[in-house]
Amino acid sequence: MVDETNPETEPGTSHVHKHNGYGPEIHNGPSRPLRPLHQGSILCNITKSHPDEPTIHNQQVEESDYASTLVLIIFILSFAGMMCLYATLPEFEASEKPYLTLPTNIEDAKILGDILSRYKEKYYYSVLGGMFAFYIFLQTFAIPGSIFLSILFGFLFPFPVALGLICFCSATGASFCYLISHLIGRRLVSNYFPEKVHEWAETVQRHRDNLTNYIIFLRITPFLPNWFINIAAPIIDVPLLPFWLGTFIGVAPPSFLAIQAGTTLHQLTSSSDAVSWTSAIWLIVVGLVSLLPILFKKVLKDKFD
Repeated sequence: MVDETNPETEPGTSHVHKHNGYGPEIHNGPSRPLRPLHQGSILCNITKSHPDEPTIHNQQVEESDYASTLVLIIFILSFAGMMCLYATLPEFEASEKPYLTLPTNIEDAKILGDILSRYKEKYYYSVLGGMFAFYIFLQTFAIPGSIFLSILFGFLFPFPVALGLICFCSATGASFCYLISHLIGRRLVSNYFPEKVHEWAETVQRHRDNLTNYIIFLRITPFLPNWFINIAAPIIDVPLLPFWLGTFIGVAPPSFLAIQAGTTLHQLTSSSDAVSWTSAIWLIVVGLVSLLPILFKKVLKDKFD
């Protein structure tokens, strides 16, 4: 039926009009073609295809495998370099060679200290260079056991030499670990925890002028393990220079205790003798002192602002 009173109505279309006063009468004609969905419509967004989650997961797995392979290659090359260095050391007696490894307890450290002490008189720079490279190797790959090398440094060398070597090796080895983490770990962590990484990076940016003091505090105090600091620092955008400097200064107080223990190596019964509760409290106090410049700076800034 065509509504002749409405000139806009066309034959074959659906329209509604009053019928005998009892309500609308609906006439169905041929259906019109559906309009295409607008790009911004809700329905269009619902029907839009989602990212291929299995593909993203496979990409993350591939990146993890790539990172693991790269770390393994770096480790193998570094280990090969250590073996080349070992080949340049003086010839040791057959009975001494089993002890030329990283000590796992204080008794092994005593034996190794006696062996190196005998050879140090004639091969001073070979012994020093070997311990120097081995210490950096341990720090680079976050291998536990550097406490024994710190004690041996105190046993074999004068205090200023031992302290300078430990601080430099710790800072340099930690920086190599930092670079490996920056090369590999940053992308992996950013893939799995992007929001956390962004949040931590913003926190670092707010305290950028005081990063060296914070690194010093973390190195002195026993609240966080050193390997965690080395790996996490590049992920949250801590610059390399304050990281190295803060590590160099921050490891000095704990190293002082290890060197002191090394001077009485044969009186020690375990590596824990190097750090007592008293010395741990002393380290925490020194760590808090390292934060005082930040507090003073803040007070002065508030005063003059």
